[in-house]
Amino acid sequence: MFEGFQIFDIPVQDDVKIHGVRSGTGPALLLLHGFPQTHHIWYKVAPHLTANYNVIIPDLRGYGQSSKPKGSESHREYAKSTMARDFVALMQKLGFEEFYVCAHDRGARVAHKLCIDFAPNVKKAILLDICPTLAMFEQTSMLFAKAYWHVSIYVSESFCDH
Repeated sequence: MFEGFQIFDIPVQDDVKIHGVRSGTGPALLLLHGFPQTHHIWYKVAPHLTANYNVIIPDLRGYGQSSKPKGSESHREYAKSTMARDFVALMQKLGFEEFYVCAHDRGARVAHKLCIDFAPNVKKAILLDICPTLAMFEQTSMLFAKAYWHVSIYVSESFCDH
């Protein structure tokens, strides 16, 4: 599926390893997937980017072949800020202090935290299919919560970041 891409499994923090693929030359471009996907969602796009970018496509922690640490009552292990630290560590281990990021859905929430917590590392970001958390909570009703329970659970996870 990712012909010409190199597979990696890189430890980043707290016994967590990030699995993914990479290929290309030029500045680093980090592609982050959404829920419930893995890095495979980028398989049609990624080959077109490798002529101009060093494309890094990981699985978020808890997804695909990346580590799935046991959660705790605080949910810190899966906080978007924790995942953002995963990707700064990953990119540094791959030799990139600065990088571009394009992210979808849950990955876009992680990328948002990258932009906030690690602004000097992110050159530019594209966030796909991400709704502002406050707007979602202000407009969410019981009817919406029942119909889209999986989204309600996902949105409530956003408040695990402190």
